[in-house]
This record gives sequence, structure tokens and C-alpha cells, in this order.
Amino acid sequence: MLAENKLKTLRHLIDESTSDELIWINGYLNGIVSTKSSDEKIAVKTNPGKITIAYGTETGNSKKLATEFAVKAKKKGIQAKVQSLDQYRLNDLTKEDYFLAVISTHGDGEPPAAAKKFYDHVHNNGFKLDKLKYSVLALGDTSYPLFCKAGEDVDEQLNKLGGRRIAPLQKCDIDFDTEAEQWFNEICKALNDNTSLPSIVAPNTVTKKSSGKKIYNGKLLAHINLNDRESNKETYHIEIEAEDVVYQPGDSIGIIPENKKALIEEIIALTKIDDTTNIDYKGELISLYNLLHKKLNITYLPERVVKQYAGVIQKDIQIERCDLSELLKKYPVKDADQFTEVVKILEPIAPRLYSIASSPEAHAGEIHITVAKNSFKVNDTIEYGLASEFLSHFNTDNELQFYIHPNNRFRLPDEDKNIIMIGPGTGIAPFRSFIAERDAKGATGKNWLFFGEQHFVTDFLYQSEIQNWFETGTLTKVSTAFSRDQKEKIYVQHKMMQHGNEFFEWLHTGAYVYVCGTKDPMSIDVEETIIAIIEKFGERSNTDAVKYLDDLKEEGKYVTDVY
Repeated sequence: MLAENKLKTLRHLIDESTSDELIWINGYLNGIVSTKSSDEKIAVKTNPGKITIAYGTETGNSKKLATEFAVKAKKKGIQAKVQSLDQYRLNDLTKEDYFLAVISTHGDGEPPAAAKKFYDHVHNNGFKLDKLKYSVLALGDTSYPLFCKAGEDVDEQLNKLGGRRIAPLQKCDIDFDTEAEQWFNEICKALNDNTSLPSIVAPNTVTKKSSGKKIYNGKLLAHINLNDRESNKETYHIEIEAEDVVYQPGDSIGIIPENKKALIEEIIALTKIDDTTNIDYKGELISLYNLLHKKLNITYLPERVVKQYAGVIQKDIQIERCDLSELLKKYPVKDADQFTEVVKILEPIAPRLYSIASSPEAHAGEIHITVAKNSFKVNDTIEYGLASEFLSHFNTDNELQFYIHPNNRFRLPDEDKNIIMIGPGTGIAPFRSFIAERDAKGATGKNWLFFGEQHFVTDFLYQSEIQNWFETGTLTKVSTAFSRDQKEKIYVQHKMMQHGNEFFEWLHTGAYVYVCGTKDPMSIDVEETIIAIIEKFGERSNTDAVKYLDDLKEEGKYVTDVY
């Protein structure tokens, strides 16, 4: 019971308040009661003074957002520290008062490599975060089955360890700017305005997925094998009609491949189901055949799907990953109805990203990509990657759907800046876009290309174009490495070191360096070589050379797009 003087004050406040104000007061008091009833006391502050914004990124988008948030926070009087999760001192987490995490999801629902140590740390459950107030912004792609899974996991674990949410988890698709801005504004309001403090004890609500991607239908214009007949590789230059498609050099396109008809027919034969049967898929009735052909993943099923399959047929299955046809042969369904249940647990075909190899200035109305047909052995049988095989046979009878995947970190600098492009194999794709764009715009900056493949005669991708750009002066310098044309293998990093003095001179006078291609070992070898060049030709210690490269990364003058 309230004392008489307090009751009088409360009645006066009620009498003087509007209906909307009373609703707010009720919510505010409920928030405080909920907090006290669970012994989770949060100190009320009109300004937190200091927050940590940590990011885990694969392509640079999380870092870009974290940096932008820090600038905005400081303008609002909040001191913000920005740090990459791979450099974050894990023991500091228990000392944090306010912590914002911006984290992307990579691969099969995994955190990016830079966030792996932090991700594992919060899952160890060996500590408590009783004083932590936090929020998570998760970046992902709704086309993938485990959309924003890494961010979801981090949000859940921080809450389990005792942290309280300043704002609910925000999940963003590839067009993330608007939702990210709303999330940060909500946090700033909660931190600066007492009226928003009850949101600190908000339940684990998650915003609905929103697909901001525009899907385009593509028509084939050209399909050319860039390798000579005697090559042991197949690399296709594919041109797709793309009217009214907006993109920039450095972007990629996401393509959802189709499953092979022979495999679908095998599944239909094994299950004896009517392939014209319509099934409700995301609110749309689609025939079983079309679902298996264009929508659902039926190859190399992940372990989580195999476990669900075991649950449907009620049998113990020891296989970790396999094709659906293999499962049906070893552990058959009992009837068509049971197979319909299996169809409902199958995940959508994940899109494959390909760097755009064309320039909007030079190739208006078109999008070009460079696709290497991926082959591998399974039990002495040669198999091919789903997407690369689909695209290697792409023709006018196929309908190709795609969307633009922006890469705001992998952008050309001002037209008067010099650039060094290192792109062996299909890593040449975005640099074809870069060079064509600079050529079309008459950019004055110098351009140096490093390209590598196995053989000069059979594997020099875009040879005539590269030679033409060099002869006309668009390419200032071209350094090629063909690894199998001599006894000792020569790669792009060897050519970089061979021209080390000039390479460092370009670096030292402000050149931007771009690397595209395989992550391991190519990009690792290239980075180690650049450090060696800085150390040798820049006359620096190894420690100073590493810092020199780190500074280039921080300035956005050394960027990678690797896979």
C-alpha cells in the first residue's frame, strides 16, 4: 500500500495525464515490475556514456555498418568503440555495459571466420553476463535456408548468459540499409530517452524476414567456353540479357540452379508418386515435379535434413550427408503420403554467387559472368557442381532467374586513382568489369593486372580483350603467370615478388589493391607476398610491414573478394 503523500501524487499524475500517457505509464511500470521480479535490476541512465560496437564480417558489410553507427552515436553524445570480433578481447565481454554486435552469416549457417572465436566463446557457457545490455544486428540472405543463423545464435546465447536486450534481434536481407538504420535508431532512442527503457527487457522477438531482392528473368545472349579444346578445364563466359537491371562493378549475381531431370525422374520412380501432385510451398501451389526441379535441394543433403528424414520414416540412419535418391534407396518411404512429408522437410536450393564480369557503362542491358565447371570425385565417379554444370549447359530453352548481390566494399576508387588487380582463374571476372568501366569512362588512373592460370595457350581467359586493353593504354601493365608451362610452377605471387620494387612504389604512392579468386591458398599466399614486398622493398621490419598492410585494409585500399 502506498503512503498517503505518494498516493496523492499518483492520483494527481493520473488526473493530469491523457489516455496515451496513461498507456505509456502502464507499460513503463510493467517493465520495471518485470525487471525487479526477476532480480534483473537495470540502472536507469539517460545516456550510457560508452558503448562497444563489434562486427563479424566476410565481405565488409558488417564493418561498414558498425563504423557508420559509431559516427552517428558520437553525434548523439554516445562514445562508441568499434572493433572487429577477431580482435576483440573475449574476457572483456563480462565487463561490458552496452554491447552491439553486427554479424553476418556465412556458408551453411556459420559465422564468418573473423567471428568464429567470439561465437565459440559465447557458446561455452562458462560465465555470466549479468550487467550486459546488448542487441544484435544479423545480416544474411533470405535465399539461404539458415537465414541469419549466426546472428540468431549469438543473440540467443548472450541472453542465456544473462544479458538483457536493448532492442530485439534485427535480421536483414541483402538490402539492409533501411532496416539497419531503424534498428540503430531504436537503440539510440532506448539509450537516450527514458521513455524507451522498458524495451531493455523486451522478450526475444525477431522481426519478420523481408526479401528486398528483386528477381530478374534472364535470357541467354552468348555462351562461350573460354578454354581451348586441349585444356583440362571448362570455363564459360555467359552473357545474359538484363534490361533495367541496376548494378555496379564489384557486385555479384545470385543464381538458383535447377536439379537435373534424370535425378528427379529417378526419385519419382523410387517413390511411385504422381509428379503432378500439387503441394503448398510458401503459400503457392506447385507441382511436385517443379518443386523437385526448381525449388528444393535434393543433392548432398545436410546432416540436419537427414535427421529429419529419419524422423519421418522412423528409422535410425547413420549417414551424415547424401543425395535424396541415395536415402530413398537405402531407407525407402512406405507410401506417397510419407514422401509428401519428406518433401516438406527439404530445404530450398541455395543460390550461388558469381562476380559480375561486365560493366554497366560498356555493356548496357547485359550482365556477363565467368563460370568454371566444378568437378570432383565421389567413390571413383566424377561428379559436377550443381550450379556450374547447370550453367555449362545453359541455353535458350532454359529460364534463368537471378538477383543482384551488392558488394559495397569491393568498389572502384576515384577515376584518377591507380589500382592493382590480382585475379587468377575466374578471379579475373570482376576485373574485366573494372577495366571495361574505366575504359568506357576514360578514367585517368593507372591499372595493373595480375592474371594466372595453368597454360598460356589453352587457359588465358579473355586474352584478346586483355591484350587490346594493354595496347590501347587502358591497362598500364599486365603480369601473367602460367603455372604448368615450365618445370617449376609459377603463380601470381611469384610475379608480384619479381616486380616487387615497382609494386611497392605503386602501394606507397596510393594505389588501391584488389584480390579476387580462391581464398585458400591463393589469397593467403598473395597477402603473405605483399607483406614480404613491403618488408624487402619498403625496408621495414616484419612487424611494421604487417601494420602497413593493416593500415591499407583500414583505409579501404586493400580489399578482397575470395571464395
